[in-house]
Amino acid sequence: MSTVTSTDGTTIAYDRVGQGPAVVLVDGALCHRASGPNTPLAQALSRHFTVYTYDRRGRGESGDTAPFAPQREIEDLAAVVEEAGAPVCLYGISSGAALALDAVESGVPVEKLAVYEPPFVLDGTRPPIPADYTEQLGRLVAEGRRADAVRYFMRRGVGLPGVVVAMMRLMPAWSGLKAVAHTLPYDAAFVARYERGTPIPAGTWSSVKVPTLAVSGGKSPAWMRNGVRSLAEVLPDAEHHTLEGQTHIVKPEALVPVLEAFFR
Repeated sequence: MSTVTSTDGTTIAYDRVGQGPAVVLVDGALCHRASGPNTPLAQALSRHFTVYTYDRRGRGESGDTAPFAPQREIEDLAAVVEEAGAPVCLYGISSGAALALDAVESGVPVEKLAVYEPPFVLDGTRPPIPADYTEQLGRLVAEGRRADAVRYFMRRGVGLPGVVVAMMRLMPAWSGLKAVAHTLPYDAAFVARYERGTPIPAGTWSSVKVPTLAVSGGKSPAWMRNGVRSLAEVLPDAEHHTLEGQTHIVKPEALVPVLEAFFR
């Protein structure tokens, strides 16, 4: 493990593996270096790239200086990108994809950007998040009700059936999810505005002019696939790719060949 210092003094922990051009990976909600899809992905990509994975603030071994603001997470990512050294390719999954988009929009220098299934609800193929979603999530976290916050996120944010969420409480991973539940409002800050069942506003991410690959899984829900397709349509230089047979829990062996071809 190594660390960098973000603009506000927060320590951000990261790992580096492999050799070759630099690729920085950004996790989604409830994930960090020790737990999440980017960990095996980094190992698989390390055959041809120097891959950086990091703990977003409040997770794993990174700090969490108050007060939170979305710009702080962008600064954290910028510090990791600077540490990696130009040229850098950037990949984000789920809410981490939205963070990556906002970071590039704000001027974080990357050569190429790839995103996998940012959880955008842009049409009527699933119910939108509740109008007070961010407020409710923030209240549960503020009251220390981490388990309730995870359940609320899974039911109202992700849209999982209640029975599935109830079963998750019996799994060994549940304690790990609760451990980082206080960061769920950080993810909501990047995605909630795009989960209201309406199209992406005109001009959003108009400054993201780097070549961008927007990827979705062929077995993912229609709302998620539609969101990724719509994202590719609004970005200045983007292509959409579907990984047949994949879901939101994408397998590295399916994703790696696509990322390798794009980043090269």
